Order: sequence, then structure tokens, then C-alpha cells
Amino acid sequence: MELGSKYGTVKISKNIVAKTAALAALDCYGLVGMAKKSLDFVVLLKNEQSAKGVRVTETKEGVVIDLHVIFEFGVRLQTVAENVIESVRYNVEKTTGIKVKQINVYIESVRI
Repeated sequence: MELGSKYGTVKISKNIVAKTAALAALDCYGLVGMAKKSLDFVVLLKNEQSAKGVRVTETKEGVVIDLHVIFEFGVRLQTVAENVIESVRYNVEKTTGIKVKQINVYIESVRI
């Protein structure tokens, strides 16, 4: 992903966007952590590996971010997902300057 200005070009890797999105999501109440599917098992990722639970796709209109997450038991899933989407959108756009077209939240599991 490239951002141009009169001074030159800044290239931002997808990994930076993924890490920013993961850290923003992890700050939300009701989220246990990021998840990764491995042979029909859902694995809770540690904080330093949390970007592996995020997939970033670049489009002409902006980036599409897919988050694979594990939520806490007892929270309202829709409300927490909306909070995650707002937090991720705000932090990615503020930090990188890249327009976020869409954010998809995939709830892989619920932890008690």
C-alpha cells in the first residue's frame, strides 16, 4: 500500500495494518483474543502473534480487514463486534492514513 505526497511515497506493509488492527481490537471490552483456525481447531493467539488472526486485502477504495476473534461468554456479541469495528476503523485510519472500506468480524469461539 502506498501513500503519496508532494515529498515522496510512503509504503506501508499489510503486516503493519494487521498489527494495528489486532492491537485496536484487543483493547475492546468483551474480546478474549485473536484466533487462528488450525485443522478444525480454534487456537487463541498470544499478543505478539495476534496479527495472524487478521487478514488484510487491498482494494481500490481502501482496505478490507477480516478479524478472527474469540469473545467472552456472557457479552452481547453484536455490541462487542460493533465496538471492535469502530475501534479498528478509527485506529487504522488514524495511524496509517489508509481508508478502511470494510471490516468483517468472524467469531470463532466463545470463552467462559
